[in-house]
Amino acid sequence: MYIPRLSSQLLLAAGLASAKWIVPGARWRDTAGNLVNAHAGCVTVDEESGKFFLFGEYKVQGQVEGGGVAVYSSDDLATWESHGFALKPVEGHPYLDPKMIIQRPKVVYSDATEKYHMFWHADNSTYGLLLQGFAQADNITGPYSFVDATSPLGNWSQDFGVFTDYKDGRSYALYSNGDRKEARDVYLTSYNSNKTALDTVVHRFDKYDLEAPTIIQTESSYFALMSHKTGYRPNNVVAFRADKLSGPWSQPFIVAPLNTRTYNSQSGFALRIKGRKRTTHLYLGDQWDSNSLWESRYIWLPVAIDERKKSLSVEWHDIYDLDVKTGEYRAIQGTTYQGAAASTAGAAWKQEAAFADTGSILTGIYGNDSTVTFSNVQGAGAKDGQWVSFYYQNTDDMGFGDQPGGSPDRIGGAWQLRRISSVVVNGDTQKVETLFQRDTHKGIVLSTPLKLKLRKGKNEIRIGGLSNGFDVRGADIEKIVVYPPEG
Repeated sequence: MYIPRLSSQLLLAAGLASAKWIVPGARWRDTAGNLVNAHAGCVTVDEESGKFFLFGEYKVQGQVEGGGVAVYSSDDLATWESHGFALKPVEGHPYLDPKMIIQRPKVVYSDATEKYHMFWHADNSTYGLLLQGFAQADNITGPYSFVDATSPLGNWSQDFGVFTDYKDGRSYALYSNGDRKEARDVYLTSYNSNKTALDTVVHRFDKYDLEAPTIIQTESSYFALMSHKTGYRPNNVVAFRADKLSGPWSQPFIVAPLNTRTYNSQSGFALRIKGRKRTTHLYLGDQWDSNSLWESRYIWLPVAIDERKKSLSVEWHDIYDLDVKTGEYRAIQGTTYQGAAASTAGAAWKQEAAFADTGSILTGIYGNDSTVTFSNVQGAGAKDGQWVSFYYQNTDDMGFGDQPGGSPDRIGGAWQLRRISSVVVNGDTQKVETLFQRDTHKGIVLSTPLKLKLRKGKNEIRIGGLSNGFDVRGADIEKIVVYPPEG
């Protein structure tokens, strides 16, 4: 078996730190306390240091494109240290200028050049170029020096991914060839032995009109995951399966429960963790927030694969503990407080809901006057707080197309993507937390996390509504789950 120096798919277990909790959809903060800002990228592993390196698009308010590529390192996939920019934007550069697009960066190591190679979707603001950028560096964290931006084998290239086969070390690019009528394909193309240029189209996924491709490899299968083209709106990600990269590939199938829109995420990358006891595959998705892209979150979840049924599914866990040494993970168990036992104020009320655990859901949560309150919530008094998952339904897709918040499922409809609630603990209105609740679907309940300071013993958690730009109504609440302190 090929043993690479650096790999985006394979993790050697020796020498890595013990596990920390992974919380999908949370505000992830680095060791300096800042939000982790590396979207739609990749995780690679340096085999010499045994560290994970996260590369992704750097986005700030007022500059959501062309912000360069940020890089972070971690021993456990949960604690991230910032190393600044791997690839900086360059004023006046034909491809790195802040007005240009630098999207979906991927990094591989070339044994032939003894350098780290970065590739990305390089474009202008109108998506009129559809190129692949290439930069290289002597060190994994950079800085990376621009080499070129080219059309892959004369083709267009939009959403971009890289896959390295762990059996032979060969690397491949995956890329959609745009939204134009004559495009709408996804290409799987091999790199040359130097990993400096593409040489052969291995397979073309013809006219499925998909994007954001990545591949998960097992001992006997390849699974190609791709997203539908809904821009920054989430959708039902699909997968194809094949015995070999050249195909034949199966028909696409949905990888998460229907209408959860892959837990409000878009595919982008996959990570293979080969531990002492088991091999675990992770789906690394992005939960985009088109109203504030710099606040977009990360949905990283374990993948269940059934080789006999030739199937793959993404597993939801509010919180899970991943041990990168052994490859094992476990869902963290919390205490559930059902909305049926909560109290309501103002116009908030309990409405019949056949899909809810107790047959009812809390609705009409509006501003500071119409609220719901969970009482007698047991806390541990932990200095760093406790994670609380809020299970909710956001039915903004029930609106009218010509009104704010109109349905994306209706002609002329718009998608607001989120509601925002206020969360107040023990009546302390000086410390109001904001809870982002992305659109779900009629009858679909999802969860979103907040870390709250709960005192030891009984606590009160009150939920109200905040303005999301067109309304001050919070999403419907089914229940909350309170998790023990970490560690």
